Amino acid sequence: MSADVQRAARPSVARRLGVFALRALKLELRIYASIGRLVARRPAVAPGATGFAYHAPVFTILMVFIVLSAVEIPIIDLIVHRWPVVRISFLILGIWGLTWMIGLLAAYLMRPHTVGPDGIRVREGLEIDLPLSWDDIASVALDRRTDEPKSPRVTEADGTRILSLRMQDRTVITIELERPTIVALPGTAPKGGRQAVDEVRIWVDDPSGFMAAVRRHI
Repeated sequence: MSADVQRAARPSVARRLGVFALRALKLELRIYASIGRLVARRPAVAPGATGFAYHAPVFTILMVFIVLSAVEIPIIDLIVHRWPVVRISFLILGIWGLTWMIGLLAAYLMRPHTVGPDGIRVREGLEIDLPLSWDDIASVALDRRTDEPKSPRVTEADGTRILSLRMQDRTVITIELERPTIVALPGTAPKGGRQAVDEVRIWVDDPSGFMAAVRRHI
């Protein structure tokens, strides 16, 4: 590889590292913000809007990981208690990991999908938060799908770009957009970053309630 090509590649690598570091920092801050919301019982729902949970398919899995992480800390501590440096390192990592899992669960609980006067806000966990105004939305329909592929999030079929936010390969609501709409996804292109989509599919624990709220506002 020539020196010129190497110099041209370096900014790309540096940019990727910078994006990764910024994303990691934002995730860390959102972990603690989500735990704070959970303690204060203040879900991220705008005035006049209604929140709709989507965590039911993953709740049990997250609880199992949290319990296992909590049990693991004293067990590891007992095993390595003779080596103070190792003991402290594992203790810090264990507490951080447990906090992270609790924060992830808190994000699912405190950052629901919302339906309100301004439109629909589509969320998923710590990172995804997509505001769709009523002017952007052509239709909202119950559309149960149980065979959604796990990845990628954005697929294309018959010229329609579809964003699928699945829960265990399932979606239950389809939001058709008036026109190709730019949404910001975690990561960088081609799988993340700013993507133009024509349709959004999501999972909601209470699809009937979600549709009733849509009918009140649309």
